[in-house]
Order: sequence, then structure tokens, then C-alpha cells
Amino acid sequence: MSRPTVSPLAAALLLAISTPAFAQSATTSEATQLDNVIVTGTRARDRTVLESTSPIDVLTAEDIRRAGVLNGELGSALQALLPSLNFPRQSNSGGADHVRPAQIRGLAPDQVLVLVNGKRRHTSALVSTSSKIGRGNTPVDFNAIPVSAVKRIEVLRDGAGALYGSDAVAGVVNVILEDGAEGGAIEASYGVHHTDVEPIDQTLTDGQTSFLSAHVGSAIGDGGFFRIGIELKNREATNRAGFDQVPPWEQTPINDTVAGQRNYHLGDGESRDISGWINAEIPLGDASEFYAFGTYNQRDTEGANWFRYPEGGPNWPEVYPNGYRPVSIGENLDIGGVAGFRGQWGDWDYDLSLNHGSNAFTYRLRDSLNASLGPTSPTRFKVGDYEYAQTLANLDLSRVFDSGDNVHVFATGAEFRFEQYETGAGDPASYAAGPFTDRPVGSQAGGGLTPQDEADLDRDVASVYAGLSSSFGDKLSTDIAVRYEHYSDFGGELTGKLAARYEFAPAFALRGSLSNNFRAPSLAQVGFESTSTGYNFAGQLVQGRLLSVNNPIARALGATDLDPEKSINASLGFTSRIGERFDLSLDVFHIEIDNRVALSEAITGDALTDFIDDTFGVPGVESAQFFVNAADTRTRGAEVVANWRDDLAGGQLVLSGAYSYAKTELRNIVATPSELLAIDPGYVLFGTEETNTLTDATPRTRAQFTSNWNNDVWNLLARVQRHGSARRDFGWAAQTYGAEWQLDAEVEYRFARQWSVALGGLNLTDQYPDLSSEDIFYFGNLPYDVLSPIGSNGAYYYARVRYTF
Repeated sequence: MSRPTVSPLAAALLLAISTPAFAQSATTSEATQLDNVIVTGTRARDRTVLESTSPIDVLTAEDIRRAGVLNGELGSALQALLPSLNFPRQSNSGGADHVRPAQIRGLAPDQVLVLVNGKRRHTSALVSTSSKIGRGNTPVDFNAIPVSAVKRIEVLRDGAGALYGSDAVAGVVNVILEDGAEGGAIEASYGVHHTDVEPIDQTLTDGQTSFLSAHVGSAIGDGGFFRIGIELKNREATNRAGFDQVPPWEQTPINDTVAGQRNYHLGDGESRDISGWINAEIPLGDASEFYAFGTYNQRDTEGANWFRYPEGGPNWPEVYPNGYRPVSIGENLDIGGVAGFRGQWGDWDYDLSLNHGSNAFTYRLRDSLNASLGPTSPTRFKVGDYEYAQTLANLDLSRVFDSGDNVHVFATGAEFRFEQYETGAGDPASYAAGPFTDRPVGSQAGGGLTPQDEADLDRDVASVYAGLSSSFGDKLSTDIAVRYEHYSDFGGELTGKLAARYEFAPAFALRGSLSNNFRAPSLAQVGFESTSTGYNFAGQLVQGRLLSVNNPIARALGATDLDPEKSINASLGFTSRIGERFDLSLDVFHIEIDNRVALSEAITGDALTDFIDDTFGVPGVESAQFFVNAADTRTRGAEVVANWRDDLAGGQLVLSGAYSYAKTELRNIVATPSELLAIDPGYVLFGTEETNTLTDATPRTRAQFTSNWNNDVWNLLARVQRHGSARRDFGWAAQTYGAEWQLDAEVEYRFARQWSVALGGLNLTDQYPDLSSEDIFYFGNLPYDVLSPIGSNGAYYYARVRYTF
């Protein structure tokens, strides 16, 4: 939807960057860091970005800061800088309101492996069951990694299971921490959304954000360091809900009194964060060192849920005379730490490390009630506790072999990983069936986990690997890797990768790779269960169960043991670097994934309710879901990155452009089991809505052009992004949301050697996704969908001050 209006602040920023010399890039790092040695995706020790055998992006701390990071969110910065990465802002989406998932190449968030300083990062504990993007996943929480801790990020856009193990199907994100032995920085920023909201014809100012970070380093011994940092973040809520028309089935004289009000919530919830991090190296003689690093994040968040009308089964007017909208509360504690020794032993380099990470999430509700308990029901509940932890021990060995012009780096090693997943029951009142049997049971907007829903699972994972990275003169380089990985619950898998780059003419090269990769279902996907009471998108109040595949009810509905996902990845690319000014890379890829793990359709209806009651003596279950190996998928796409840099007007100009295309198609969709068809021949295990989740709910295309001009005093940046179309399909209603353009800009001024100030804006032209159709906008309440990466918050303006020492 075109919205040409530009605010005065936006106009000022646009004027500041209006000349061609004053522009920058979404991937500035691609242009300025081409000669930096990469450490991700290869065992070689001297490869650069364009010399890599697989496509890789390198983002510096400067790139991330100038991305206009929204309230210190690392995930938002990655989306702004990388067209291949999607990080949607979802609302009314259960766990995704609290932990946002990221995708690469349109694949699932849990098919992206995240490393910190080259070590495996743990995932979140909360299963995202009500979201659209990332449904059924337990993704890594990017926003739990302090953005001020980042020195650079390397993003490998290729399968890498043979190098790093399970989960590296779509790619690998390696976050490398600041390691300076001296100096530090203090940074503060403040931002706000100021936007015209068309559905309510109002101009709103909300979503105020404040961010404060500080970090400092100190030298230790000869060549060692200790660095420590802290961050404080605060975000107020945004709301883009429309005026309530009240669904026909809810219309009564009492309920009609709330018509025309903004009863729902669409946007970001409130959020409070405190984060800390350390990174240290201590020399131990001339040939070895001790190292340690870690991150800490405590975040309290709020999420949106649907409104309950004054007159109806979910409400008691004595408690909420005007109806109510439950608010979900997330208490998220995320801790990760690694310690180890590395050095030289003869001709070999070694790295021996111990890695532990955990995520604990407590889910609560306020402004809710358990209607079956009557007017004396509590209004605040603990819904459940979730905790995931992993502990790894790694031994990595490598050695260089020289043979004339040929250089080979051989690497081998072993890893042992222990994973544990636990869930704890909610308050008894959150799931109790009270004396009012005509009212829904459990806390509204999320019934508590019952004692029988609790899970306590663990498993061991052991792997061994070997790899050889070779350079044959200046023209040919190769990477070969093989890994055997054994899961105590899923057995063993052998993965391999072969990649090569050949410079067929000066400044021109071809590269390609072929690999097979593997992802075992997470412990949460195996054992997670929950009970919920809420509205589906058709506006019907449903009491539902998410069942483990091991639950007898799920087995009776046709659930079977989950199989691991297995992929074949192939890519072919072209790279060119002409002089010091221009470089280009083009990569096409093809990814076949078998046994995609996803949630089934929500199985509903009287036949289901009667079957579960008659067979298992469990009354009132109106909806059931469980995890399935839903289908095989084929993803094809292409990615282009180009950079131009030159001296101009006493400074340096960098122009960058990037484009990403990825299309996923389903093959071999799982058949509806006979057990389910026997209950109702109309039931479908995996149908239109979940097909939409895997294929076209995520935009297939994203493009961006960024320009940056800077000298010793000024840094001027402008970025244009195009987010491709996305589709919502419920089966009974569907809509394709058109592509959207986004303009971001920043002006930074260094008024002293140690001080700088910046003014910037995201989405300066205040663009929004297309308005949802009447079939989807739920009677005026939810006018915008959450699928487009542009979000539904409108224009955002910020100021930043930075002091370095």
C-alpha cells in the first residue's frame, strides 16, 4: 500500500543524504571487509570472503550499529543487512511474541545453526506453537546475544552439517565477540514510532525505546585480554489494532456497548532487558592459552491475545464488566558460557573446550481468568515452566601441510553433547476444571500445563569429524569434510561436503558445493505437550491439546515416531573482483529436504471430542495437534551481492546492492492416517494452512541497495529495501500481500575524537503492508497481517550518542 506522506524529521534526513555522494549499503561489510580472513565454513587459515568456496557474508560492529538497530535487537540488524535472512515481528502469536525466530532462505528457524566464537549456541526452551513463521520450532534467540558484544558476524549461506553437525541445513551464523585488550565504549540511544495509522485515521506516537550499553577491556599478561560489557534495554508497546465491529455471534445488547473501541492489540508488547557478557584470553607460556567467554540475558516481555467480550462463557461480568484481553508475560533467562585451552603441540594446533548453555522460560498470564472457577477465579496465572540445557565437550586438532605452491590444512576432532529438556506444570488454577461445567476450563489465552503434560527428556549426541582444506596454487581451492554423528534417540548419520573454487581468469572465479545434512527433531518436538483455551482465527473459542507423538491420544489419532530431517544441498556461484573498486558474487542453490518436521493441522469437531471422551475418558477436547514428518520439500533460489567503492569529496563512498530469491515447494505430503479417517472421513492431517506455512508465508524475494559516504567527521547512510509479497491461506480464506518498499537513513557526526552523535530513521516513508481483507481482518480488529518483514509499526526515529575511550 502506497503511503507517500513524509514527516518533517524524515524530510530532514532525506535532505541530508540527497546527493549521490551521501549514501551506503545494506552489506557495507561486503565492500570494506573483503580482505579480512574468514573463520566460518572452512578449515583454511587464509581465505577471504570472495575466496570462500561457499557464499558467506561478513558484518562488522559498525555495520550492525548503523543498521539502526531497533532497541539493541541483533536479529533486527541481521534482517536489515542480509536479504537472505527474515526476522518477522509477529503479534498475537503465542511464544513468538516473546522469542522471535529467524529464517535463512525461507527455511525453518531450527534449520539455522548459530555459533558464538565458533562454538554451538543453545536454542530457546519455548516451542512456538501459535505463530505463523517458525511454527513448531524452538529457535535460537538472537536477541539474547548482546549487540554491543559483537566484533563481527559471519553468515555462511550453505549447508554445513559435515563441519558443524546437526541443524546446519539452511546455513550457519557465527557471532564473533569483541576481543580488544584496551579501550571501551559507552552508547545510549532513544527511539520512537511516529506514524499515521490508516484504519483508525489517527497519528500515533508509541513504542518508545531506550538502550544503554557499556564495555571495557584490559590487557592480561603478554597478549591476553579481559573484556566485559553490560546492556540495558526498554521497549514500550505499540498497537495498530482497528475499531471492533463485534463478530455476529458475539453481538448482544451488552457486547454491542464495546463496539467501535480498540479492544484488541496488534503490535509489539512491552519488553525489559538486562544483558551482560565477557570475553577473555590468558596466555599460558609461548604456545598455549586459556580462553573463556559467556553471555547473560534476562528479559521480561508481554504478548497480545484476543479480546473476551463482556457477555459470554469466557467471562464473568462481576470480574470484567467491560470484557477483557489477557496479556501473556514471558520471563526469559538465557545463559551461555564456554571455557577451554588452545595452542600448539608440535606441528598440531589443538582446541579443548567445555560449553554449557541454558534457556529457562516461565510463561504467565495477567488480566485473565478460569471461567469454570466462577467469579472468584484468580486473574493472574503461571501457565508453565520450560527449560532447555546443553553441555558440550570438544576436542579439535588441525595441522598445516605445505607442498610447494600447495597448502593443505587437515582437521579432525570429536564432540560429545548432552541435551536436556524439562517442562513444569502451571498453577493448579490455570488448568483446574471448576464447578461451573458450562464454562471453559483453564486460564483464558493459555491453559496451564497439567502435571500429565510435564516432560523430562534428555539425550546424548556424539560425533567425530575430519576435514581437509586445500589451496593448489593461486587458482584452485577445495574444502572436503565428513562427520559421523550419533544420537541416543535417533541413531547415527554420516554427512559430507565437497566444495571448490576455481579462478578461471584474473579477477573471475567459479565456486560450487555439494553436501548432505541432517537435523534430528528437537527434544521439545518429541516431548512437548500443552493444553490451551483460546480463539481460532474463525473466532471460535476452542479448548485444545498439543500432544506429544508418544501420547496415547496422539497414537490413536495416527501419530508415529518422528524421523530426522535429511537434506541434499547443492550450489554454484560466480565471483569477480575488478581492482579495488568493484566486486560481485552470484550464487544459485538447490536444497532437497526429506521428512520436514511440522505441526499437523488443528483437528477439530464434535467427532474428535466424542472420540477422545469415549476412548480415553478425557472430556471437552475440541482441538488436537501433534508433530509429524509432514512432507519433503525442494527449495531453489539465487543470491546476488555487488559492491562499488571510491574516493569522493574528501571521503569514501561505498555502494552495495543485494538480492535474494528462494522458493519452496512440497513433495510427498504425508497421507492422512486411517485412524483419523475412521473418526471423520473429512479430517486432513496436513493441509492448506500448514502447507502455506512452509511454502509462501515468507516472502520469496528481498532486495536492498545501500550507500554510505564518510570522512573523519561525517557518516551519511541511506538504505532502500524491497520486501517481496507473502501469502496467508487458511483454506477458507486467502490473501496475497504485495511487495513493500522501505527507506532507512542515518546521519552521524563526530564532534570530537571520542564523541559522536547520530540521528536516523527506519521506514521513513511510513509504509505498511496491504490492509487485510474482510475475510481475514477479523471484523476490523486486526487490519494488518504479520507476514511482511516491514512490520506493522510504521516509521521509527532514533537518536544515538557514543563515547569511546
